[in-house]
Amino acid sequence: MLFYWHMKSKSSAAAAEKPKSKENPTERWLSYRPEIRVLDCTIRDGGLMNNHHFEDRVVKAVYEACVAGGIDYMEVGYRASRKSIKVGEHGCWKYCLEEDIRRIVGDNPSALKLSIMADAERCDYKEDIPKKKDSVVDLVRVACYINQIPIALDMIKDAQDKGYETTVNLMAVTTVGDKELSEGLEMLTQSGAGAIYVVDSFGALYSEQVQRLVRKYLHHAKANGMEVGMHAHNNLQLAYSNTIEAIILGANWLDATMAGLGRGAGNCPMELLLGFLHNPKYKLPPVLRCVDQVIEPMRNQLQWGFDLPYMLTGLFNQHPRAAIKYKAQPQKGDIGEFYDAVLEGR
Repeated sequence: MLFYWHMKSKSSAAAAEKPKSKENPTERWLSYRPEIRVLDCTIRDGGLMNNHHFEDRVVKAVYEACVAGGIDYMEVGYRASRKSIKVGEHGCWKYCLEEDIRRIVGDNPSALKLSIMADAERCDYKEDIPKKKDSVVDLVRVACYINQIPIALDMIKDAQDKGYETTVNLMAVTTVGDKELSEGLEMLTQSGAGAIYVVDSFGALYSEQVQRLVRKYLHHAKANGMEVGMHAHNNLQLAYSNTIEAIILGANWLDATMAGLGRGAGNCPMELLLGFLHNPKYKLPPVLRCVDQVIEPMRNQLQWGFDLPYMLTGLFNQHPRAAIKYKAQPQKGDIGEFYDAVLEGR
């Protein structure tokens, strides 16, 4: 809820003479930035926990919560190559065919925009992404590692030429040297994409690192008319606070998921983020109902969220695949031995 306090002056003459004060801390924290965009990636990131085998009712529930909650974008999944697929290995949200998306949203008669993610070297983008006029999708998010920037640039241009909005996620940024990162950002921020994301792929960032990275991204992005986004993972219980750090510094594109559902330790929880933003266009009750009635009942099966194995991979800046494998064992392993294995793998 957004509150406003109004001060009455003793006289209109005195009020006219009094210079307008600068925004004070109270006004800043009780107001909102209208340029902020919130993107829900529950189905896309959460799909990494169940090979994208979500029932239609779950995808529909998230879609309806996003529409009713005033969220700006919903990412329905990946657009991935189908050339070497194993039948039944992945659900349809790994590929996000138009007919599957339309089965959920129809022609999407709402203000909510739909997004897909295309990984560099994992998507036959020239064939698999149709022209925008033939698609219900609005935004193509290109994800790449630092060494994949050339193909990512071509993917962005291809999507733009087809009529889509575009953004770019530079993954595993905590493994990239400063000079290499600067060179990569210089290239990506001249792509014409709408935003470039600081992506904490391993959930390893602390607030000071988030501050340094967001400032660095903003330096390159703003010079080219581009926004900066934040995609945080929760290995160290910092996804929400790191997202707030990014907002304070000027990041305007924000990723979150219902109940934090996402790969491994999960993401910044949507319900926390909307509560923080204060923008009256965002409505919390539809999101709360979706979390309570649809997402949380899946927790025992999907087992996302903060725990010791994910914490350890985050502490040592490693991909969570080792933690995912550890947790998938038929019998519970020894966490001390897992610590030693992760430490040795640094």
